[in-house]
Amino acid sequence: MLLAISDLHVRHKRNREALEGIGDHPGDWLILAGDLCETAEQLRYVFEFLTPRFEKLLWVPGNHELWTKPDAERRGVAHYDHLVDLARSLGVVTPEDPYPLYEGPGGPAYVCPLFLLYDYSFRDEGLTKEEALRRSAKSGITCSDEWLLSPQPYASREDWCADRLKLTEARLSELPTSTPKVLVNHFPLRWDLVRIPRIQSFELWCGTRATEDWHKRWGASVCVHGHLHLRATDWRDGVRFEEVAVGYPRHWMATKSWDRYLRTILPGPPPPKGKQLGTIWHR
Repeated sequence: MLLAISDLHVRHKRNREALEGIGDHPGDWLILAGDLCETAEQLRYVFEFLTPRFEKLLWVPGNHELWTKPDAERRGVAHYDHLVDLARSLGVVTPEDPYPLYEGPGGPAYVCPLFLLYDYSFRDEGLTKEEALRRSAKSGITCSDEWLLSPQPYASREDWCADRLKLTEARLSELPTSTPKVLVNHFPLRWDLVRIPRIQSFELWCGTRATEDWHKRWGASVCVHGHLHLRATDWRDGVRFEEVAVGYPRHWMATKSWDRYLRTILPGPPPPKGKQLGTIWHR
């Protein structure tokens, strides 16, 4: 099977203990959709623990993996490249590698790990980025990315995002159109999937409108994301969207094994009849 999980946040002791409860899944592929940790050392720990338990690991970075302090040796692109090298050294598929063809149950499908970032375009019409940031700050919400996610050598995260979009579009266009795709990104590909009422202004740091139609444009059968810590299954235009984040200790049930938080991506259910906007929430 093709499985997925994200937002392991192993800097928390309780999350590390839960991770170490995941059993062996011979023959299965596991998607890790970002925010596993906050340091390269923690990322190595996650990869080294999970690699022997699955046939293949596929990883995309979340914003937390990209965090660095201002005096760090590597920041921005250099830090991301360092994480890619670490993943490759352990046999983990990254967004910089050829997209592998999954041929297990529910396949065949190309599994496409994407690294796209965000560009602050998840905001109300008529508001500039600066106005939206000020409104968010007034409500008490400012993402730590503003200090810790450096875009170096780019001038801004929006510029880095724009380059990632161009690069990824070129790579996806090379895949056969007849074979379904599983698109994997840490951030949701659609704005209407960002449903966090208590901190709705956080949507600024949740994606880019440039990917709103990618599920149709690139022939996706499933799209996988994390980031929101609100596990759900949705359908748009007959395509399944899976949000697979575990989250901080307060966001998951201590009585449940993390094996039960591994979401099955393929094979998967068909969309419910007559419910293109149906949502299934996962506790």
